[in-house]
Amino acid sequence: MLRVLAVDDEQPALEELLYLLRADPRVRSAEGATGATEALRRIGSAVDAGPDDPSAIDVVFLDIHMAGLTGLDVAQLLAGFAAPPLIVFVTAHEGFAVHAFDLKAVDYVLKPVRRERLAEAVRRVAEQVGDRSAPVHDTAGDQIPVELGGVIRFIPIDEIAYAEAQGDYARLHTAGGSHLVRIPLTTLEERWRSRGFVRIHRRHLVALGRIDELRLDAGSMSVRIGEAELAVSRRHTRALRDLLMRQGGR
Repeated sequence: MLRVLAVDDEQPALEELLYLLRADPRVRSAEGATGATEALRRIGSAVDAGPDDPSAIDVVFLDIHMAGLTGLDVAQLLAGFAAPPLIVFVTAHEGFAVHAFDLKAVDYVLKPVRRERLAEAVRRVAEQVGDRSAPVHDTAGDQIPVELGGVIRFIPIDEIAYAEAQGDYARLHTAGGSHLVRIPLTTLEERWRSRGFVRIHRRHLVALGRIDELRLDAGSMSVRIGEAELAVSRRHTRALRDLLMRQGGR
C-alpha cells in the first residue's frame, strides 16, 4: 500500500490527480502540495521521521512546470537525500523525458492524465517499493524512456540490439521494432559502454551480445544482428575483432 505525495501548483490539476490516485486500491494515502517549497518541506520531514512514521512518503507524483523551483529542480535536490522517495513525473510536456531518465524517475506520465496510464505508473512504483532487497532506483536505471503513440514508455536497455544515429536523435532497434529518442549516439555510447555496447561506425552502436555473425569480405567487415547487416568502419575494425575474440575465449 503506497503513501503518495502529489505536487502541482495548479489546483484543479492537483485535485484531479489526487482523485485518481485515491481511487487506486494500491494507494493507502495520497496528499497534495501546491508547490516545490511545500513539497520539499514535507518530504524532508517524512525522511527524517523514518519509513515507519505515519508521515512517510513512498513516491512523489511531480509536475515539472511550476512557479519557482521546477519539478526537475525538486528531483535533483531529492537525489541528495539518503533515502528519497520514488519519483513519477506528471507533465504536459514530453520533451523532458530524457532528463527524467537521468534523474532515475520510475515513470513519466503525460497530461491530461488517463486513469489507465496512471494505474500503470502506480503498478511500476508498487513493484519497486515491494522489492525491499534491491535499491529502489536500480530498475529505472536499466530503462530508457521512449514515446509511443503520445505515451511515454520505458524500454529495458537489455532489449536493445543496436542504436542508429539520426542527427541529434538515435533510433533504438529491438526485436519488437524501433524507437526514436532525442539523445545523440555519442551520449548513448558513454552511458552504455559498461553494458557491453560498442561503437562500430559513426552511425551505429551495437550490443556485443546481440551480434550473430562477423563477416569479412574483400577487406571490409560487417556484423549481422538478426536480419540487419551493419558495416564496421575501418577505424573500429581491429578493436571490435579483439573484443569479440576476448568474449569468445571466456
